[in-house]
Order: sequence, then structure tokens, then C-alpha cells
Amino acid sequence: MKNHTIPLVAIVGRPNVGKSTIFNRIIGDRQAIVSDIAGTTRDRLITQTEWANKTFLLVDTGGLESANTNLSTAYEILDKVKSQVDVAISDADVIIFSTDATTGITPDDVEVAQKLRVAGNQVVLAVNKADNFQREADTSEFYKLGLGDPIPISAYHNHGIDDLMMSVVERLPRNDLDNELQSDVRLSIIGRANVGKSQLLNALTGDNRSIVSDIPGTTRDAIDSSISYKDKSILLIDTAGIRRRGRIEPGVENYSVMRSMRALERSEVSLLVIDATELATGQDSHVASYVLQAYRGIVIVVNKWDLSKNLGISKDNAKKIIRERMKFIHFAPIQFTSALNKTGLDSMLNTVLRVHLQWNETLPRYDLRRTILNAVADHPPASNPRHGLKLYGVTQDSCGPPGFTFYVNRSDLVHFSYRRYLENILRKTYGFEGTPLKMRFKGRGEH
Repeated sequence: MKNHTIPLVAIVGRPNVGKSTIFNRIIGDRQAIVSDIAGTTRDRLITQTEWANKTFLLVDTGGLESANTNLSTAYEILDKVKSQVDVAISDADVIIFSTDATTGITPDDVEVAQKLRVAGNQVVLAVNKADNFQREADTSEFYKLGLGDPIPISAYHNHGIDDLMMSVVERLPRNDLDNELQSDVRLSIIGRANVGKSQLLNALTGDNRSIVSDIPGTTRDAIDSSISYKDKSILLIDTAGIRRRGRIEPGVENYSVMRSMRALERSEVSLLVIDATELATGQDSHVASYVLQAYRGIVIVVNKWDLSKNLGISKDNAKKIIRERMKFIHFAPIQFTSALNKTGLDSMLNTVLRVHLQWNETLPRYDLRRTILNAVADHPPASNPRHGLKLYGVTQDSCGPPGFTFYVNRSDLVHFSYRRYLENILRKTYGFEGTPLKMRFKGRGEH
């Protein structure tokens, strides 16, 4: 049963047919977003986007594939593709089935098409790499798959994408976002498997609707609950444990990751739950990178703190370890809880409300401009007189999350260290606790 509010579009297909290129072309993102955190690649599995004034979630199911690229047999490759299709069938409203004009129909395409026909999902058949007249003419062969009109495209050359997306948009169901349970704060509970997320949800709601066990990943679906705290209604979005892609197995784990990412997109603030017995692991950093990339408010929750006496560690020491290992979210507040004993919950929820206010903060225009120009005067960017960076002004474009556009002579002259300096000025002056900031530098003549 599909239980989401924003329509979901999934891209499926065998390896090397250009799924990720199609994904990037649709969202208009030409560059992979790479983190400098060891072991984390911050390419999106799922993102909210818009086409022809229709908002939807777009999933690159290729990103849900196992990281094992040394598949030795055709059977293993097909099994991987079938798992990817199962993920899409389970939850997508529209499926883009990507094929390859240079190879024609393959046996794998035939088998996937059979699964899609039986499932009855709305399917749009894209024939990618149709980048010349002959290949475009040859796409008529794909009628044999029985999935309707094949749409020739070249994602690399941005050819046919408009036709593809108009076909997708006309199949989208009505966006029921307005019918979602009304709340003051939408809060997701994010974390790797078996850190106690469902136990934390149960402690907050006072029931046991989530299945809790010692088996990692026993909570499979996102379950919404609503609580009231200090006259604020908080919608709690529980999620299945997110694993690093190298540890994701085909089938239900793939589905769980997609559901988790979708829950994150729906939320405003996320509780990043980590285990007090395993502070700030590589997988925790991986999950945090998803929250950061989605620009959601973030509160680090050290759960199972009831075990701290056995560990011989203080809160100050634990914070020091977390800060050292998670420098990239240095702005995130840290809370300590025991879901088992229901301790630390009030402090955690107070922090959530505080972060939510900061996430939605709108700064006075004049005050913002004065703060930034004073910061530039105090610490001008390093440059030579002829080709140096010049900053003329700044505006706040959005809140929830806060977004800023800095007007400069040339955006390519902005060094990452100066960007960080300006971000630090914003945080020092205005707080933005637990809040990622969108910062855009716009040069003259740039759009």
C-alpha cells in the first residue's frame, strides 16, 4: 500500500543504460556532490524536484544497488536489476524504465518488462542514447516490450527529456501533501540499524506500534505518529535503519533505504540517533551526510546512555569524540537519552523546537547586509588587485532551510575557506543551531 503524500517517480533499468544521467538531467544537477568525510559519497538516492509545476520525489534506484561491482555472472546482474525493479514496484507511482538504443532489446529488458506489466504500475518507457537519427528511428523495436510508446532520449545531450517528463507528469496522481496530518514540526528519526530509533519513538508516543528487536533493521516501514509538546504538535516520522550502500542487500533493505530517504525529505528536523556504545561510527557519518544534503535541521541523539556507567565515559568526553569524528556537522546540538528508561526526552524535544525555529529564521535584510559587508571589510578575500574577488551584497532567499545569495564579481573566485568564513560569521551572529545553510555565490551575468 502506498502511504506517501508526494508522488514518487522511480528510474529502473539494467546497468549502464544511463539511469543516473537521466536522474541528474531531470533535477538539473550536473555535478556529483562529494563529501570530504572518509567513506561517504553524498550522491542522492532520492530528491524532491519539480517539473511543469508538479512536485514529486525522484528516485535513482541505481543508487540503491549493492556496491559489489564485481558481478561475475549474467544471472547476478539480472538478479540485481530485478531487485531494483521490486523496490520501484513496491512504492512508486510512476516508473521510468530506461533502456539502451545502442544495444536494442536484451533478454534482461524482456524479463524486467514482464515484471512491470504484471505489476500494473504506470510505466514510461525511455530509450536512452538515441543520439542520432538512425538510433532514434530504431527505437520502434521497443514496442515489442508491450509497455506503450517508447520515448527516444539522449540524457547526455539533453534530447527528448521534455517529452519524457511530460509523459511522466501526466501520469502523476494528485499531490496529497495538503491532506497530510497538520503539525507545527515534522520530525524524522534517522539512524543506522539497531541504534534504538523505534524504541525512542515508542518512548515518545507511549505505545509499541513499531516492532523492536535486537535484529538490525527489524523496523521496515516509516510509521507516522503525532505528539503534543509545549502546545506544539510534532509529527514523528519513524524510519527503517539506513545502511551504507556497500552493506545493503537486495530486496527489503533496498526498500527500507528508499522509505527512509523519503521520510527524511518529508521532515523539517531530523533526530540523528547514534549508539552510546559505538560513538560516531563511519555509518553514522554516512547517515548524517544524507541529512546535511537534504538541508534538514539536525539534532544528534546519543541513545542508550543508561549504559554509560558501564562504559566509563562522561558526557563531555562523549561530545568531544563526536565533535572530532563529525566535524562536518559541528553546528548540530548533542542530546543524551535512554529510550529504555525514558530519560533525556524533555531536553531533546526542547532542542528540537529551538532548532526548528532557527531552521525557519528570516533575518532583517538591512542587518544581514551590514553584518556581511562588515565581515568582508574586517577580513577581505585574499586576491590580487586586477582579478580579485569582490563581494557587493547578500540577500536571504529562503527559510526552512535558510538560503543566502552572495553577489560577487565572479563566483569561480570564491575559495572554500572564504565561504566557510562567511558561514561562520552567519552562525556567530545569528546562531542557526542545528541548521545547514544554503549558500550561493552569484557572479555578474550569471543566472
